[in-house]
Amino acid sequence: MPVQEWSDDIWVAKLAPDPAFTDDIDEMLAALERKDLRRHLVADLSGVDRVNSSNLSSLLRARKAAIDTDRKLVIAGPTDRVWAVFLATGLDKVFDFAEDTAMALAQLQISGDT
Repeated sequence: MPVQEWSDDIWVAKLAPDPAFTDDIDEMLAALERKDLRRHLVADLSGVDRVNSSNLSSLLRARKAAIDTDRKLVIAGPTDRVWAVFLATGLDKVFDFAEDTAMALAQLQISGDT
């Protein structure tokens, strides 16, 4: 998974479609759960054309890991097909979203949490 340390407080993870999606999220979760690596996370889904229940579960675990360390997870750039899944499941009200990675970074910076 190409995770970029955008700043001292923010990581950007460009997620790939399955089967890499699951591996990428697991790697991201392991990093988030390390106490010395407390970072906000932007999960860029612009390259993901579909998600399944396992992917959604992994994203929910990542959100919980971020919240447990007083950090935020912002999902950036979901495709129309992926966005439809978030709408259908009601998860559009659970996650924070941004149109793209640049907007997600701005959202985190404006919120003053960085």
